[in-house]
Amino acid sequence: MALLVQQTHEDDSYVLLAKLDNARVMANILKAIHFKEECLNIFSLSSSPGVMTALKMCYSGYGTPLTLMLEENGVLTDCSIKTQEPDETLDFDFCSENVINKIIMKAECLKEAFTELDLTSDVLEILMSPDRPYLRLSSFGNAGSTQADYSKDSDMVEVFECTRTTTNRFKISLLKPSVRALVLACKVSVRTDTRGFLSLQFMIKADDGQVTFVEYFVSVFFLLVTDISVRSSRLISDFC
Repeated sequence: MALLVQQTHEDDSYVLLAKLDNARVMANILKAIHFKEECLNIFSLSSSPGVMTALKMCYSGYGTPLTLMLEENGVLTDCSIKTQEPDETLDFDFCSENVINKIIMKAECLKEAFTELDLTSDVLEILMSPDRPYLRLSSFGNAGSTQADYSKDSDMVEVFECTRTTTNRFKISLLKPSVRALVLACKVSVRTDTRGFLSLQFMIKADDGQVTFVEYFVSVFFLLVTDISVRSSRLISDFC
């Protein structure tokens, strides 16, 4: 075990303390949420097989810098990052109790869809239904409309829980930032709630097998409920 991840007396003085045996996990998360590549150079992750860089991240409180300490093969590197006043955090209030449709699928499914759909369209339409076509993604670009349908019985779909048919439109400009997380993901959970809000949760596996999750929330641009009858179904809020 790296020295950085062992418990010390100083650890009790921090309001935030995170320790990882493999800093690549943190680097993958930051990369998935569009952190600037030049900022990720601070991790200087080794490309040698079997060599891991340990990470210790500390924060003492308001007005203090964020301290990063890295250890690789007994060599310690530390740096301090100035902190700023945060912008107001949006609370999407996306409760699992309000989820009406949920589909977990292999990420390749959506990767292909985003490649085939016309992204000159202003919106992406997502239809989720307990009946055919089950899941349909549609765009309306310069070349006309494009559709991609996925059956609930597809090998790509692992969990299919839809209680009503809904058609929601989301601005593609708001969805594009999630593509980077999609590229790194192995599975994707697609959920919508009673307001039409969209949750995209990406499961990302690091090279050492550790699993991290990145979640995007997108507010609905246009909502059309085509079937208001609710069928009983047990909703699961996380990946199975």
